Amino acid sequence: MARPWILEYDDTNCTIAAAVGLIGDKWTFLVLREAFNGVRRFDDMRRRTQAPRQVLSDRLSKLVDEGLLRRAPYQEHGQRARLEYRLTEKGLDLYPVLVSLMEWGEKYAAGPAGPQVLLTHRRARAGGPQDRLTSC
Repeated sequence: MARPWILEYDDTNCTIAAAVGLIGDKWTFLVLREAFNGVRRFDDMRRRTQAPRQVLSDRLSKLVDEGLLRRAPYQEHGQRARLEYRLTEKGLDLYPVLVSLMEWGEKYAAGPAGPQVLLTHRRARAGGPQDRLTSC
């Protein structure tokens, strides 16, 4: 006799699978971590994540295509115009997900030195979360 499933649902339209398909790899989470910390420029993200150039480029393009990040032009004095990456409302809505993942990691995946991240509350700024992932 087959055991009945507790929840019957159509798994071809699973929102968990859809979300994981969109943001479920290491590099995407690291890019999002940096974006939430205010890192906006490609070279800074590459240095902080240690992602290979092509991998980072692919992840940033995917996040832009999916509407989690947007490209914004900037130009430093005497330099050519470039693009930086900013979180959209859709991207900002992932903040509780990253915090929950970080808290789970602190409990179950932290190394012998313990957790390395401390969330601190600071005055809210326009377009950003009030807490900050301060290091990782």
